[in-house]
Amino acid sequence: MRLDEGKQITKTPLPSPVLDRFVATHLDQISDEKSTNSLPETHSSPRDDYFAIVARATNDAVRDWDVKSGALCWPQGLDSLLGYDKSSTECSIAFWQKNIHPGDRARIALSIRDALAGSSDCWGGEYRFRRADGTYINVLERSLILRAADGAAERLIGSLMDVTARKQLQDQLCRSQKMEAFGQLAGGVAHDFNNFLTTILGYGDLLLHERQIKGTLADHVTEIRAAAGRASALTQQLLAFSRRQPLDPMIVDVNSIIANLERSLLRLIGENISVVCHLHHEKEGAHIKADPSQITQIVLNLAVNARDAMPKGGQLTVEAGVCDLNTAMECPFTCGECAAGKYVVITVADTGIGMTEETKAHLFEPFFTTKADQERSGLGLATCYGIVHQSGGHLRVESEQGKGTTVRIYLPRVPAPPRPAYQKPSDKKPRGGTETILVLEDDISVRHISVRMLRGFGYDVIEAANGSDARRLLAENGGRKVDLLLTDLVMPQMSGRRFADSLRAAHPNIKVLFISGYLEESLQPGDRCEPGMFFLPKPFDSEQLAIKVRQALDP
Repeated sequence: MRLDEGKQITKTPLPSPVLDRFVATHLDQISDEKSTNSLPETHSSPRDDYFAIVARATNDAVRDWDVKSGALCWPQGLDSLLGYDKSSTECSIAFWQKNIHPGDRARIALSIRDALAGSSDCWGGEYRFRRADGTYINVLERSLILRAADGAAERLIGSLMDVTARKQLQDQLCRSQKMEAFGQLAGGVAHDFNNFLTTILGYGDLLLHERQIKGTLADHVTEIRAAAGRASALTQQLLAFSRRQPLDPMIVDVNSIIANLERSLLRLIGENISVVCHLHHEKEGAHIKADPSQITQIVLNLAVNARDAMPKGGQLTVEAGVCDLNTAMECPFTCGECAAGKYVVITVADTGIGMTEETKAHLFEPFFTTKADQERSGLGLATCYGIVHQSGGHLRVESEQGKGTTVRIYLPRVPAPPRPAYQKPSDKKPRGGTETILVLEDDISVRHISVRMLRGFGYDVIEAANGSDARRLLAENGGRKVDLLLTDLVMPQMSGRRFADSLRAAHPNIKVLFISGYLEESLQPGDRCEPGMFFLPKPFDSEQLAIKVRQALDP
């Protein structure tokens, strides 16, 4: 069998007894449908009438391929679906072959070759096909193979359905599932790091309270502790990314968002692109009410797009400012009307290749992208657009080929929040006590440092790695009263919340303090804290632990 040869040129469907019998069987029904639906009178053949009715029911294209000669005709859809002119289109299998995407050509050719060589009467496959305008669409072809008496394939008649939208939805779902899986992984990694950081902070505090740790040695320990504190901030970003529900909007100054982003941008963009950040100089600040992590994700997404638009290097500029829009001004947005008022503007500009007018016209479409599948890494402008609008803002995009792209995010300006009342720092050491505390923690490092810190504050401590150990120790305790249960929420065998509920059922007066390195909304509903319960997030230091323990113990 040859897929790339053939000399016969024809513009009408080749005769087929099987297909003609099928059409003839349905001629009466088609005629009735014509009279019922008042189809216009034509002088076309019954077979042409049948294809006209099929064309009304579907936008599919139909190809009719003579396997032996290689001749190919398109009874339907060549112009409406694929955009080609019948009169100027090559009528051979070579036309179909050369317009299949190169990445799909070998796979589809092998699949058809195997089907024709076998005994099946059907073939189906999905591939990308090039339209007349040069764009590719995903098509699903279902074909009937007509065979001679000896079983040799003579013709293949296939219906090509455009499944591009379905394919895009599938890709979107796959990317969403990957992001969800990554979010779960990020949450787990952050939890483990919080355990490590709790240990580092705890032992750092123990060293600093040793009398012989002075001078340079104390400075070194202080730097270690400070680095652990900065690492804690990074784990909080990972936890925020892993949230399964949006954060509550809060009032924040855009200067703080950009300042926190600057170092991340330097790592993300690469060495051949310089990053310039300009903060606003408003005395009262430029505050917005939004989800800081979502705004951060938008700016990072725009930075990734800018990086891809500057393959040979360039400059990325991120700037914060304010503006006052009124109804007399021409609306600066291409994505909808805006309300008059004061806005905070975040500008992300690059010196890259820019965009054409056609590309700009599709920027905010849900599935539009100029990148290959394997290169898609960001949220997409459609998602950015949705987040900005949820915050009451708008987007403006300016771009010209060869002159770069500038994206401006307009968010409503809000008054600065009241300053918190000043509290003079206390030099007093956190108060300890003599109560008995049961520490239930499966991570050995966190358990040991927690026990050491609590004993350093004077408490009598019982430690257990799981619920079974805790019950055994309590039974062996000889009836000694336990005043406080300090337990991790996430535990093997039995969660900390379930163990606390069972313990309080037997000892109603016992106090409970939960600790965890996970976000509460990532836990099962039955394992979360309820209002009024005491909770200490990881990582924590000795002072935070001492203060929270006293809050739980004191009435």
